[in-house]
Amino acid sequence: MPDIPWFVYAMLLAPFGLILVAAGYKYLQVRAASDWPSTFGKVIVSTSEVRDVKVLDDTREDRKRTEKRNFANIVYEYTVSGQKLTNNRVSIGEDRGNFEVAETIARYPVGTSVMVYYNPRHPRDAVLDREMPKGIGGCLGIAAVIVLVIVVGGIFGAARINEFIAEHLVVDPKRSPIVTALCGFGFLVALFGLALHRQASLARKWPVVPGIVKLGAPETYVSRDSDTGRSGPVMQTRNVQYNYRFKHVAYIGSAGSLSTSNPNPPQWQVRLFGMDYKNGDAVKVFVNPDNPSDSTLSPGGGAAYFLWAVAAGFVVVAYFIGTHG
Repeated sequence: MPDIPWFVYAMLLAPFGLILVAAGYKYLQVRAASDWPSTFGKVIVSTSEVRDVKVLDDTREDRKRTEKRNFANIVYEYTVSGQKLTNNRVSIGEDRGNFEVAETIARYPVGTSVMVYYNPRHPRDAVLDREMPKGIGGCLGIAAVIVLVIVVGGIFGAARINEFIAEHLVVDPKRSPIVTALCGFGFLVALFGLALHRQASLARKWPVVPGIVKLGAPETYVSRDSDTGRSGPVMQTRNVQYNYRFKHVAYIGSAGSLSTSNPNPPQWQVRLFGMDYKNGDAVKVFVNPDNPSDSTLSPGGGAAYFLWAVAAGFVVVAYFIGTHG
């Protein structure tokens, strides 16, 4: 067994632990909901809507930001003890948006009679589907495989690679850890580039629909220094979004955002980040037919070549360190 510090194992296993905790929490919710009584209800609203979702962002002082995502808004009414109630929660699973919007709308059209499961202590707490969230078993299996590969391949494999490099370096075998690390970083960056290239290739084949650009109001926030945790300069974020419809369902997409301390950034910087749009511009939207919430205005894939160049740079630096004094 390689002499690896305990905190390395903790870092490798932490994501899997978080997945287990989340799965356990959802399992307890499903167990609780399995005893809930039921009553008949009726769907009164079935459409898509845009909601603000809070996400973590360590670059900000308050460590959070909001982004707009697509949701299926299924509102149903039901009666408990003579009191008419409404709710829009469909399942036990946590809906973070941009997932199965069209499928959920199609499953619950307006006027559909539904079985509503409600909490007898708090009847306003109700769901239409109280089964375990779909795909959670598969996620646990994939997570277990990833952890196994990281632990076995990363720890044992990295040790073997390090020994091989140490034996073949002509300058100083003690440089093998840094050479191994640089090669590893280069390999990971190359994999990201390969994923982006594949995604761009698929996106160029997606169906194209018309869209309208909608510029969000500039957002001002205080940045945070990632090393010291202290407050940084005041930043402004400009968001470029667009509205489009796919198979009669409305969606919103994001063309990107630009954060800068300059309230009037130069035009070249705006163009570099693909932000040179005006409110109301007509655009062509490439839509993922398997998940219409996933879309893009430019499926170019140029970022893949940039990442491959960076990966090559890591390898070149590793070679130079390993072969030159």
